[in-house]
Amino acid sequence: MFISMQTIPEYIKILDAEFGTTCSLPFASAIKAGFPSVADGYGNDSIDFNRDLIRHPESTFYGRVYGDSMIEAGICDGDIAVIDRAADAVDGDIVVAFVNNEFTIKYLDLGHRHEGYILLRPANPNFSPIRVNEDDDFRIWGVVAWTIKQWKKN
Repeated sequence: MFISMQTIPEYIKILDAEFGTTCSLPFASAIKAGFPSVADGYGNDSIDFNRDLIRHPESTFYGRVYGDSMIEAGICDGDIAVIDRAADAVDGDIVVAFVNNEFTIKYLDLGHRHEGYILLRPANPNFSPIRVNEDDDFRIWGVVAWTIKQWKKN
């Protein structure tokens, strides 16, 4: 079953990534999280999200995360997931999966494949893993390549 953009419910909020423009921003390449240091080279480099962070522009989408099942992975309610539909999902990746007519974001656990099922694991002990069997309607919709979070509230 192929999931087209038209079959995604409106509340999911998955949007096409826009690659028609560039926005090159100054890039401080060495910010230490330990003791402070001199900011040598600040502004000498630049980063453009479209150019530097997106590997497959034709198959990359943004999706707003709702809920807190991935909070211990650093993915929180309101964050934006950058989803690469062309990336191959491997064991341990964070994926956006379509399971029985619903989308979810979870760790992909292929450790039980030989037993006939896989698990979609949350990163919050208040949630249970989702067991996916052969008879479930299941697709990996994409791999989460990046997340974007807002630290400063208006």
